[in-house]
Amino acid sequence: MENEQERSTTFFRFEDLRIYHKSLDYINWLYSLATSVQDEPLAKSFFDRFLASAHSITLNIAEGSSRNKSQFVYYLKMAKSSVRECVVISSIGQTRAFINEADFEYSKNQLMEMTKMIGALIGSLQRSVKASDSDMDDDLD
Repeated sequence: MENEQERSTTFFRFEDLRIYHKSLDYINWLYSLATSVQDEPLAKSFFDRFLASAHSITLNIAEGSSRNKSQFVYYLKMAKSSVRECVVISSIGQTRAFINEADFEYSKNQLMEMTKMIGALIGSLQRSVKASDSDMDDDLD
């Protein structure tokens, strides 16, 4: 029987994805930012929405990882949509002075990096699906 400590992967596939951990780091950063404005009702409402969108990135990655590759691509595209929501919310937050310039830049950089990571994962999955389709075509000959 394989020793639990010797296993190189986790039980849940999404836990092995760098983008999953990156999105968790972003959520943790947002929580630390949100705690500084707990007493302001408008800011609290703003951060509630911001956190919901950030959670959606992570949740879509996790949900999609349990599906087939084509469905996973769909969920990753939903995660990218949530990234774009966070970009818009960051812009609103800066305009309304809920977040400062440095935090806005940090947020935008993290979101750009997540978009690239998700895009790369989508590309890899799509190439994999096309390759397996091609293999099936070869079997039909």
